[in-house]
Amino acid sequence: MFIFRFIANALAPLTLIAAAMAWWYPPLFLIFKPIFIWLFAATMLAVGVTLDRDELVTTLKQPLQIAQGVATQYVLMPLLAFGIVTLADLPPALALGFIIVGSAPGAMASNVMVYLAGGAVALSIAMTTVSTLLSPMLTPALVEWLGGQFLPIPFAAMMRTIVITVVLPIGLGLWLQPYLGRHLATARDVAPGIAAGAIIIICAYAMANAVSHNALAMQDYGLSVLGLVILLNALGYAGGWALARLYGFDRRRRLTLAIEIGMQNAGLGVVLALAHFADQPQTALPGAVFAVWCIVTAAGATHWFRRHGVTPAADSPA
Repeated sequence: MFIFRFIANALAPLTLIAAAMAWWYPPLFLIFKPIFIWLFAATMLAVGVTLDRDELVTTLKQPLQIAQGVATQYVLMPLLAFGIVTLADLPPALALGFIIVGSAPGAMASNVMVYLAGGAVALSIAMTTVSTLLSPMLTPALVEWLGGQFLPIPFAAMMRTIVITVVLPIGLGLWLQPYLGRHLATARDVAPGIAAGAIIIICAYAMANAVSHNALAMQDYGLSVLGLVILLNALGYAGGWALARLYGFDRRRRLTLAIEIGMQNAGLGVVLALAHFADQPQTALPGAVFAVWCIVTAAGATHWFRRHGVTPAADSPA
């Protein structure tokens, strides 16, 4: 049990270490090519097992805040990503990679970060779950709309991949809960570690794949990609907080929406890029870098909020 807790708690540094190892020695992670899609499916299965169905049902009975959050997710981040790549004039593959990241649903890791920061966990789970369940339609549609000018978009194939790797595993996890019986608590204890381990490997594989196929391009655009990832992530946090204030959310829910919007499911973005644009390995690079960076920044923000006691005054005006 200790090893699973350690992996889950050390997600940020372990992701950084794995990404650095993939950068310097790609073959170490290229061996995961045959199973990287199923590794992501395993993370979604773990999420399905850990979801509290009663809490989820209760939160879904408050649809307005969920709808506001999900709408913000699927409007703000795709448009921010499109604006950034348009102004930056990136090569088509890298530009499309940013569009895919911006069009992804919320990251499941955001639920953990919201919990650690003292945010509204039930709202976070509901937003992430709803945005994830909508992703088979919305993510390919947004990628085709905003990214079709860069490369041809396989809409139906992307939709099928999301159903197989996201919707079905989450549904299976929820379905399994009653049958696990007394083992459910154990499964929920190890599931975060399994999910974190899979995400670490996926990010490292995406980095290794990009480096091995595009060493020169990485030298030319690596710093640009990092800078634009930092910008997109920061604008997501800031935009989420500002719009939550506009919606009239209390401070606790503002924090929740900021984390939800700033943390995209870049792991899914990596899977989609590698599965459907294998001849353009650069497409997966923005997702791999974003996955690492958003975990690091969210962990740092969580530590700051807890240390400075921002969220206890949850319902006070700002």
